[in-house]
Amino acid sequence: SIILNCASSFQMKNLLIQAMLLIPSIKAFQTHVPRNFVRMSSSDPIGFIGLGIMGEGMASNLLKGGKKLVVWNRSKQKCLDLKQKYKEVEIASSAREVIEKVETTFSMLSTPEASKAVFEGGDGVLKGVSKGKKIVDCATLTVKDMKDMEEKVIGKGGVFMEAPVSGSKVPAANGQLIFLCGGNKDLHAEVEEELGMMGKANFLLGSVGKGTEMKLVANMIMGTMLASLAEGMSLAEGLGLETDELIEILGLGAMANPMFALKGPLMKKGEYSPNFPLKHAQKDVKFALGLGEVCKRPLPVAAAANAEYMKVIEKHGDDDFCAVIEALRQQIK
Repeated sequence: SIILNCASSFQMKNLLIQAMLLIPSIKAFQTHVPRNFVRMSSSDPIGFIGLGIMGEGMASNLLKGGKKLVVWNRSKQKCLDLKQKYKEVEIASSAREVIEKVETTFSMLSTPEASKAVFEGGDGVLKGVSKGKKIVDCATLTVKDMKDMEEKVIGKGGVFMEAPVSGSKVPAANGQLIFLCGGNKDLHAEVEEELGMMGKANFLLGSVGKGTEMKLVANMIMGTMLASLAEGMSLAEGLGLETDELIEILGLGAMANPMFALKGPLMKKGEYSPNFPLKHAQKDVKFALGLGEVCKRPLPVAAAANAEYMKVIEKHGDDDFCAVIEALRQQIK
């Protein structure tokens, strides 16, 4: 009995010690949550603007997660196609109407020109923004573009966060995007559930502009890597080597990566169905070169890759960016 009582007392002390050790963790968690954090009700509809190569998959994953959407796209057929698959879709007549009908809206438009037209147009996003409206923009623009958008949204009483993504058509469809966010911390906390439905990770990198900077750095590296693979494959072809074996060899060593494994065979066959259009890849490398000029960092490899993309942008701009290999092939014909 004495032994049992001692054991019981010892266990109780251990439990008390463990509980005391947990208190700092609990406090840390509590201070991490914004004081004015208010999560959207799961029944509240979300706005989604832009149902192109990326937006269609992103919106679909929100719907699969049980969200209701109010959507708008420059081509209405995309909205109709989505509604045919999901009854929880409401189609708005304009971007402005989307913003007016919901509290929080995600936007995914393909180019700076498209974003500017939809954001600032007569029935655009900005016309619908009023006090408390929340905008999450997932496009890849310039840092200046993003900061201008934030300023205008805040000027009308709204809240803004940038959330450009790393990933292309297939990751968007599979909910495997990586969100590179910048801006309002409370809004980031509020939409983390939705980001989790559309992606496998998200990072809050600081103020608006920092997410875009990180996205452009990442895409610059990706663009130069693919241009380098194209060059290597071209050299292998010239030497009479099998490019299939080159891809296999690269995949067995330190240079193994999903992009080479996916794009290499397509480059060999000349199949360029767009997952990430070449014109968008070139745009991102160009924007990254602009950032290099701003912070006075030389980017010679990126500049060389950009030149290769430019050689084929007229013919292959709408094709997948792995069509960059045609810049080399056309020079040896």
